[in-house]
Amino acid sequence: MPDNRWTRDGSRHSYNTKTHAYRPVRTPGGKLVSQRIYKKCSPVKCMDCKMPLPGIKTRKLSEQHRSKKRERTVSRAYGGSACHSCLKQRIVRAFLLEEQKAVKKVLAERKK
Repeated sequence: MPDNRWTRDGSRHSYNTKTHAYRPVRTPGGKLVSQRIYKKCSPVKCMDCKMPLPGIKTRKLSEQHRSKKRERTVSRAYGGSACHSCLKQRIVRAFLLEEQKAVKKVLAERKK
C-alpha cells in the first residue's frame, strides 16, 4: 500500500458537508493523517455601517459569550457594537439637534 493514503477518521457521519471537512497533513514522521478544518467565524460588525469592529477578536458566538467582558468590548460608549466613526456621527447629530431646538426656542421668544 502506498504511503500517500489517508482517511477521514474523526467523525462518524460520512456526508461531505461544510462542517465535516478534513485535509491531509504530513507529520514529521512522514505519515499522512487527517486534520479537521473548522469553518471561519464572522467578525462582530458595527450596527450602523456593518463594517468589522477593530479591537474585537473574531470568535464563535458561544466562545464570545464565554469570554471576558474586556475581550468583547472596547472602553468607549457603544464599545462592542458601533465603530468610532459612526459614534462620532451620532454625537455630532445629537449636538446639532439640541442646537436646532435651542435656536427655535430663541426665535420663538423673539417673536413674542
